Amino acid sequence: MYALPAASTALRPEITGCPFEAMGISMIMHPHNPYAPTMHMNLRLFNAIKKDGERVWWFGGGFDLTPYYGFKEDCIIWHQAAYNVCAPFGDDVYPRYKKACDDYFYIKHRQEQRGIGGIFFDDLNEWNFTRCFEFIQQVGNTFASVYQKIVEKRCNMPFNAREREFQLYRRGRYVEFNLVYDRGTLFGLQSGGRIESILISLPPQVAFTYQWQAEPGSAEEALTQFYLMPRDWLAEEKG
Repeated sequence: MYALPAASTALRPEITGCPFEAMGISMIMHPHNPYAPTMHMNLRLFNAIKKDGERVWWFGGGFDLTPYYGFKEDCIIWHQAAYNVCAPFGDDVYPRYKKACDDYFYIKHRQEQRGIGGIFFDDLNEWNFTRCFEFIQQVGNTFASVYQKIVEKRCNMPFNAREREFQLYRRGRYVEFNLVYDRGTLFGLQSGGRIESILISLPPQVAFTYQWQAEPGSAEEALTQFYLMPRDWLAEEKG
């Protein structure tokens, strides 16, 4: 066991420095086609021993989607899948975890969401271990199938150099979030993990353009003005 670093104890200061075990899986996809969105999924389990010998465990994770060109139907499909995961575990689970996702994946210095969200949770032990593990399994089994549906629709769409350049520019926002705010990145660096593995979530190619501005009324403008605003995507479906 190792001593828990600060990044993992922000919500549990009483276990700072306590021995712990952790396991997890992260998946990140950065498609080449600008019309296919980036996907991130993470599932993790922490097990710590407090100074009095009490054992404390909790799960964390979730999945979120980061498009570069927005499609309303993709956003609805994504959030409907998230809702379906949460529904058997309580009516309040999806709203709480969706809000947590919107709040977490927010680039404060840009005042901008990283993507269209999904669900995000930490310190999950509100049910017994078996029930929590069932929830984790549902999250893991669901995200792959829904992401595949979205990518299959978008991966062969034609694109030009302008759209590719926009994708690389927007990937810069992903990098900014991961290096400045992401708790998983901070945890990895603080715990002395393998640097290559810690930074593997970063996109392979990124561009920075000084004070880039979208053309009014363009699809690029719609990304930030509509799609990257926290909204009730299930209500969009009904509308």
